[in-house]
Amino acid sequence: MAAAVDALDAKILRLLLEQPRTSVREYARVLGVARGTVQARLDRLERAGVITGYGPSVSPSALGHPVLAFVHIEVTQGHLDDVGDALAGVPEIIEAFSITGAGDLLTRVVARDNEHLEDVVQRLIRLPGVVRTRTEMALRQRVAHRVLPLVESVGRAAAAGRDRAGARREG
Repeated sequence: MAAAVDALDAKILRLLLEQPRTSVREYARVLGVARGTVQARLDRLERAGVITGYGPSVSPSALGHPVLAFVHIEVTQGHLDDVGDALAGVPEIIEAFSITGAGDLLTRVVARDNEHLEDVVQRLIRLPGVVRTRTEMALRQRVAHRVLPLVESVGRAAAAGRDRAGARREG
C-alpha cells in the first residue's frame, strides 16, 4: 500500500530533492512551518519508505565507466534467485530487475569501454543458470533519473483532493 503523501509532504520532498544539503531548520523557514513539523514529516516519510536514503548521486562516467548498456538475461527455470544473487557480485552492474517479457532479468551495466563491456557480458554468460544474454547499448541519456515531476504530480493531486473535500463540506 502506498503511503499517503499530502501537499506539504510534496513541498518538503521537492526541497529535499532540489536542495539536499539544506538544514531542516531552513526547510521549515522556507515553508513557513515549525522545524518540528518538518522533522516529523521527514521521519514519517522515511518510516513509510517514501524517502529511501540520503546520499550523493555518483556518476559512473566520472568514475571512468562512460559506457552504459542494458543487458537482458534469460535464466534456466528455478535459478532466478541464484543468478540474481550472483549479479550482486559484479561491480559493473549498477541495477538489476526481474522482468516480464523477453528475458527474466534486466541489468544496467557500466563499463570503461566496449571491450570492457564485452568482458562483463562474457562474465554474465558464464554464471550458472544463465541461458543467454542480449545487450543494448545506450547512446545518449534523454531523461535523467528523476522523481521530482512525480512528487509534484502527487502533491497537486493531494491538494486538489483536499480542495474538492472542502468544497463538498461547504456545499
